[in-house]
Amino acid sequence: MVSQSDADALLRIRKWFPPGTSVSLPVGKRVYELESDSPEDRFVLDTWRGSIRLSKVTMQNRARTSLILARLDLGGAPHTNPDGELIPSPHLHVYREGYDDKWAYPLDPSQFVNPHDLAVALVDFCRFCAIDPPSEFQDGLL
Repeated sequence: MVSQSDADALLRIRKWFPPGTSVSLPVGKRVYELESDSPEDRFVLDTWRGSIRLSKVTMQNRARTSLILARLDLGGAPHTNPDGELIPSPHLHVYREGYDDKWAYPLDPSQFVNPHDLAVALVDFCRFCAIDPPSEFQDGLL
């Protein structure tokens, strides 16, 4: 188990896409390796997009291979938190000690300005996770 302070520190570490990386959100899963100011830690950005409902998208920032620091769920079903509270979609999961990524939170409109625009949502999620937004989007992002 990772402490809350360690997870928060990992989320705040500056991360970036390797030079020449072109980011897209195709149907299915995509994994982007990230570089960081902490070379001893490995970070990735996972994306997943539904094949039937193209508006159903998940973006996830992981550290140390399997530690989910944050996950943005767009266009999906509401999420039920461990305390029974129902959180509508879109929502954000953030690591919580003892619960991993099982808690979801409504999106803060000051941080996620337009979750219905996938390019904007990706940039906002990257900023939330201290990932420098990608400099290049591949055609067909949307």
